[in-house]
Amino acid sequence: MKRLIPLTFLLLLLGGMAMAQSKINWMTFEEAAAKTQENPKMVFVDVYTDWCGWCKKMDKETFTDPKVVAYINENFYAVKMNAENTKRKFMFRGKEYTEATMAATMRVRSYPNFIIMDATMENITQYPGYRQPEPFLTGLTGILDKFGK
Repeated sequence: MKRLIPLTFLLLLLGGMAMAQSKINWMTFEEAAAKTQENPKMVFVDVYTDWCGWCKKMDKETFTDPKVVAYINENFYAVKMNAENTKRKFMFRGKEYTEATMAATMRVRSYPNFIIMDATMENITQYPGYRQPEPFLTGLTGILDKFGK
């Protein structure tokens, strides 16, 4: 019985560590901009709207897949951006934006849409539309292979 308690504790600890990686580390646009200055890394921006059914499906099915979570967390700073949010303001490169004006600046016109930015916060490409986990990973891997880290 005495050996069972430390084993149970260890299993709970390991389970908690696994749960820590079970979610994408979403941040705001300005948080990603600050992070990439400290430690350069590509930026993945999920541009969505509250009414978009396919966006909700991505959140529920694709962005909870353990392989997708691990891949995005390892290779990108991940940003969630509501393309219709006109209230939250932030500064980027000396200009004030809302999430809506930033999405428009990025020329996002359909949802869901994913903007891939390099470590200097320059847009590389758009990756629009709903995708299941495996095709989504294949596409992201192709983008990273093409544009490098």
